Amino acid sequence: MRVLHVITGLGIGGAEQQLRLLLRHLPVGGEVVTLTNPGAVAAGIVADGTKVTHLGMTGNRDVGALPRLARIVRQGRYDLVHTHLYRACVYGRTAARLAGVRRVIATEHSLGETQIEGRPLSAATRALYLASERLGTSTVAVSPSVARRLADWGVPPQRIRVVPNGIETGRFAFDPRARRLTRGVLGIPEDAYVVGGVGRLTPGKRFDRLVRAVAAVPEARLLLVGEGEHRAELLRVARECGAGARTLLFGACEDPPAGGPLGPTMPELLAAMDVFVSTSPDETFGLAAVEALAAGLPVLYVACPAIEDLPPEAAPGARRIGASEPELVSALRGVRDARPDRLPPPEAARRYDIAYSARQLMSLYDHAVHGDPSPAK
Repeated sequence: MRVLHVITGLGIGGAEQQLRLLLRHLPVGGEVVTLTNPGAVAAGIVADGTKVTHLGMTGNRDVGALPRLARIVRQGRYDLVHTHLYRACVYGRTAARLAGVRRVIATEHSLGETQIEGRPLSAATRALYLASERLGTSTVAVSPSVARRLADWGVPPQRIRVVPNGIETGRFAFDPRARRLTRGVLGIPEDAYVVGGVGRLTPGKRFDRLVRAVAAVPEARLLLVGEGEHRAELLRVARECGAGARTLLFGACEDPPAGGPLGPTMPELLAAMDVFVSTSPDETFGLAAVEALAAGLPVLYVACPAIEDLPPEAAPGARRIGASEPELVSALRGVRDARPDRLPPPEAARRYDIAYSARQLMSLYDHAVHGDPSPAK
């Protein structure tokens, strides 16, 4: 089976990293087309042995990209096209149909309650999505929460399949030596209380509230892993709150890095933390929180479908909190005072292992291409 994956971009991000992990675990040959931005994750995919083609799309309305993409699909003689992220889903489904490939699976990675891929939803966005969705075979939701949102939008429930995001669970097991070494590299004292967060530095993630909450806990230091347009604003807030010296914005972290480690990896950065916090009020999955659970960290979150869709006993180290700064401060003080030991990876981390996700997706591929009567549910 030959599969072409089409994705909007390949800079460092959750959906992009997820595609790279899936390619490492799917037992089928395939290639990747990125519509824009062949960034660090593209280099990682190539290093893993998969070809990446940059389509060179200049914007959402670059309709000239459509025949170029259709030509790639036609010439590659692919059995199936798998699209990822909104723009790639719209253009990829259409290009596949123009190229005569009728088996198209689309993964919806980033559909929130009020936004899609960090941008506000609109009637036009929804209408275009639904029009192109009819050209595909099925739509994959990364969580039951996303599946419900797709159905509410008008996607027929029988066309929706849930295949959760996944992680390489074993890589995140806590390593005390990695904790000491990483703190040394970052200049963090061994006895410091480190509050951590991971994600794009955008206003929607509400990291400014986490900065202010950490500022109100004098013993705490903040380690944020991610990059984005809100970086300068977060540093300004930290300085104004008197926490500038206690705030470290590490930058983006490709995981696993292409060509071997160039600095602390994500498991090592998580090892350096004492508590993980997700302040985003609108998440589609919450992959970073699952990684933190696999690392044995207590997890405080405002919204996380990956955890909320499971029974409470599946993630005993996770706790939902309110979004206000006073509630954040109280929760951080509670973890500081308790200083819990590292927990073993919970059921949630094992359930979201990438190998399991790849098997579910492969079942869906087989059903689309060969008519296997038992597609993934």
